[in-house]
Amino acid sequence: MSAGRPDRGALRALAAAPALGAALALAATVVLLALAPLGLNRYGLYILSLWAVMSIAAVGLNLTVGYAGQVSLAQGAFVGIGAYAAAILTTRGWPLVAALAVAVALGFAVGWLLGYPALRVRHHYLAFVTLAFSTLAYLVFRNEEWLTNGIYGIDGVPRPVILGVPTKSALAFCYLCLASLGVVTLLALWLVRSPWGRAFVALRENPVRAMSLGVDTRRYTLMAFAIGSALGGVAGVLYAPLVTFIDPTPFTLALSLNLLMMVIVGGAGFLLGPHLGALIAVLLPEWLRGEWLHALEPYYLILFALLVMGLLICSPTGILGIVERALTTRRAATRAGTLPSIDRAMQ
Repeated sequence: MSAGRPDRGALRALAAAPALGAALALAATVVLLALAPLGLNRYGLYILSLWAVMSIAAVGLNLTVGYAGQVSLAQGAFVGIGAYAAAILTTRGWPLVAALAVAVALGFAVGWLLGYPALRVRHHYLAFVTLAFSTLAYLVFRNEEWLTNGIYGIDGVPRPVILGVPTKSALAFCYLCLASLGVVTLLALWLVRSPWGRAFVALRENPVRAMSLGVDTRRYTLMAFAIGSALGGVAGVLYAPLVTFIDPTPFTLALSLNLLMMVIVGGAGFLLGPHLGALIAVLLPEWLRGEWLHALEPYYLILFALLVMGLLICSPTGILGIVERALTTRRAATRAGTLPSIDRAMQ
């Protein structure tokens, strides 16, 4: 090795350190999620399952909003489509896997059609289009009694048997929700690292430049809506047996806005942003109205809103945006301090 030249092995080790840290953090998270349900009561298991279900829906919305840059206020409607598909079919004797296939196909097809307005309008105009669809879906859920039973809802949604293992208990179904979240996260990881994911990012950053480089922006815009909507249907399929009763009330515009908040608060365009955002949106309100804040329980939603607004004022890129900036600063400082020391050691 010539004098004044850094050791390549040391540089590779330095570059691999963040990846190793991320792998260890992921392994610790998996272990924590595997052990966490064992110490929870029935309500705690419900909250943890709800977090997993909402995370799946938010992962789908993150693909549409965070990676492809297409504004959508309709994700709650696709959760409703999946939930009603599961409720209608499973109460008629269909297995949940068949209901899942129907919900994914419906979500993909309707999401593809909803993507066509995105080819002509953008930003807040597109938001109004998806808002109109969300309202239309809610009206169908509420008024088409022949299909959805209207405001009376569908009761007795059964929990499935997976590979001969019943999930009727809260603990078993919680593990099913967590396992489903793990599968969806791995699929999202594969997608964002694939050419499709890079095309989504190019579409978000500069559609004109992406088109000039040969990216079929029309097809990828439609795919962003379709895949994100299909994942919303997956979340709905799990939501139906989780609550065992489906009516139109949960699938209003408020759910779509809540899912959008999860993506933005966690960090739009980050793989784990929806997970963190769902953690805040689902668990933080429960924590704020705990016994230790009993006197403030009537105001817990106000506290929650103030905390979220304060976070977004401090960091518009979400929590993971703060983490990314801190890591970038640390890596820059590490390189500035380490590389000269390697040079001195080689001299």
